Amino acid sequence: MKFSISFAKTADIAGKTVITLATEGGAPAGSEALGGIDPLYQKAAATAGFKGKPASSLDLLSPADSEAARIIVLGLGKADQLVANSYLQAGGKAASLAPKAETLVVFAESAGVATVAGNVAEFAVGMILGGYNFDRFKTTGRDEDDEAKEVAVEIVTADPAAAATAFAERKAIGDGVMLARELVNLPANILGPREFADKARELESLGARVELLDEAKMRELGMGALLGVAQGSVRPPYLAVIEWNGGETDERPIAFVGKGVVFDTGGISIKPAASMEDMKGDMGGAAAVIGLMHTLAARKAKVNAVGILGLVENMPDGNAQRPGDIVTSMSGQTIEVINTDAEGRLVLADALYYCNERFKPRFMIDLATLTGAVMVALGSHRAGLFSNDDGLCAELAKAADTTDEKIWRLPLGEEYDRMVDSRFADMRNTGGSRHAGSITAAQFLKRFVGETPWAHLDIAGTAMGAPKNAINRGWASGFGVRLLDELVRSHYEKRG
Repeated sequence: MKFSISFAKTADIAGKTVITLATEGGAPAGSEALGGIDPLYQKAAATAGFKGKPASSLDLLSPADSEAARIIVLGLGKADQLVANSYLQAGGKAASLAPKAETLVVFAESAGVATVAGNVAEFAVGMILGGYNFDRFKTTGRDEDDEAKEVAVEIVTADPAAAATAFAERKAIGDGVMLARELVNLPANILGPREFADKARELESLGARVELLDEAKMRELGMGALLGVAQGSVRPPYLAVIEWNGGETDERPIAFVGKGVVFDTGGISIKPAASMEDMKGDMGGAAAVIGLMHTLAARKAKVNAVGILGLVENMPDGNAQRPGDIVTSMSGQTIEVINTDAEGRLVLADALYYCNERFKPRFMIDLATLTGAVMVALGSHRAGLFSNDDGLCAELAKAADTTDEKIWRLPLGEEYDRMVDSRFADMRNTGGSRHAGSITAAQFLKRFVGETPWAHLDIAGTAMGAPKNAINRGWASGFGVRLLDELVRSHYEKRG
């Protein structure tokens, strides 16, 4: 369902469905405008056991002296515990309650709660995210009403101008998340490396600078690790370089690198058939990076940032690399390929090194659906975090608390590093066993970042197939866009 959102001090509720917010123990927002709702609400809430807890709702018959056709009370939670994310989640819940109507009125400012414009805007973004559904390839079984109408949402707030300004910026974040979701959801026969690179090129319309490195250029640069992964596919690889320069001219950029394996068969070390179709989402890291760069450009972030996308397909044809092959990375370090299904780290090795050498960034963060091992450790509720810099980790942890995109730091160390040493080359691309699989993958990547502050986010469990919640009811989550935008906003963006 799609929503067109506007803000106003008052709204005509005659014959319309109204959603009103209420805290635990508080009265519904907009009580006066809704007529004699309070006695009816108290009685209905007591009967239904509705207390205003987060994501709870109560459907009321409109009282006789109210013009509204239907009133839905949506719980926010305890007034003293409300944060921006409370409103985002409430907006997502509201999207699921929205009727198939042309207009919906929302009273978003709960009685007795000082609701700032930013929170109202978060509610609006929550509605957009909660309404997302990927069904573009369905030709039957679709409800025509769902796709025929765009629901106009009028949000009643004390300062509509401030809410509209806040929403314009936050909508850029929502759009970035939606872009990431859409790319992860697309099948690999539609989204190959070239098509993904073209998506990156579209960011030029927002003022970003985009450069595409083709196979010949990467060969010239010596990217043997990345090219080794791509050589089994008939579709050539690309390295997409996205620059957003919204900061000072001489300011070193911050950098984000994404694994973009548009489909991963495992190569010669082929995966089992069960659930292999999910490997269309093995580019979730690159999707998060392009979503973030879209957000930064769309909201004109006052920072210099670089996004690097390593775009390849891992296929097992007669030209594919073999277990036992030795490739030379751009850094000059040699890698023995023990398992061709440990391909993402090979792509990131060259992408990270290239980023570091060319841009000399203040930090690098890579995102990748890298290992099944991280799901064994953390399930689908948290991404694994690995880093060589405690300060960067602390900043990421704070951003994770704010956005509720959860992360958990896992260790690095010499004992794990020795597990990726090779008898025949400088290193091998696996630790040689199932033990500490996500850690040895991170140790491998650490060899390509030098002294630059760096963090690796293993999002295998959170980018796709993660548990559904109020703002994400689909398969692809867009995980990482909101997290990293908050990191940039809070710690690296120029103020004023």
